[in-house]
Amino acid sequence: MKRIDSIKNPQVKTWKKLHTKKERDKSGLFFIEGFHLVEEALKTKAIIKELIITEQTEIPAHWNIDDVSVIMVTDDIMKMISETETPQGIAAICYQQTNEEVLHTAQKILLLDAVQDPGNLGTIIRTADAAGVEVVVIGEGSVDTYNGKVIRSTQGALFHLPVIKKDLHEVVKQLKERDVKLYGTSLENGQPYTDVQPSSSVALIVGNEGNGVSKELLEATDTNLYIPIYGKSESLNVAVATGVLLYYLYV
Repeated sequence: MKRIDSIKNPQVKTWKKLHTKKERDKSGLFFIEGFHLVEEALKTKAIIKELIITEQTEIPAHWNIDDVSVIMVTDDIMKMISETETPQGIAAICYQQTNEEVLHTAQKILLLDAVQDPGNLGTIIRTADAAGVEVVVIGEGSVDTYNGKVIRSTQGALFHLPVIKKDLHEVVKQLKERDVKLYGTSLENGQPYTDVQPSSSVALIVGNEGNGVSKELLEATDTNLYIPIYGKSESLNVAVATGVLLYYLYV
């Protein structure tokens, strides 16, 4: 087991840089912390590059870390690289996953158009995983998938569900070629979601918290849906609305 004691160690500085999108994009890596996220990441083969622990940390006996590089660091180093106020003494450096091939066969697809709030994106990914979505496609203008708050909000779903970044117009074209039913979300020229029938082959597009799905994408859908509001609220949070629609549309 390797040990690092100095906060000035170049490797420590590299870990710290992973809190920036620029470094994540450059390296193809991202940072996670806490027992739950690390345990979920370990369930995905070969996604963890390095496991980082403090001297007081006890690795659970049921974890399989035979092929994982483990590095022990001081409490000061862990605090330096952590994004949380009370680090749990365990973190990991992970490889970003790309699996665009799944788009060729997936029947339950979620497309996100410029979702900008990290908490919303993370919750949507978590909900999509629970609802049986096979792939989430994130378009331009959305918050970075590997933002720390996004990762924490997914509660580990990010490691179980393919999440890819891709031009949504290109994806919509591919889905139409495969005759996948494509729904947008919009009050304008939309219809109540209960007017359509659930299906085993459906793609859903949800959009930006303030502006919704872009006009160009809405024009390319088969039908645009909305969730009726029966109270005095003007609208639903995008993550909540996505959950309602996913559980209704997918069988």
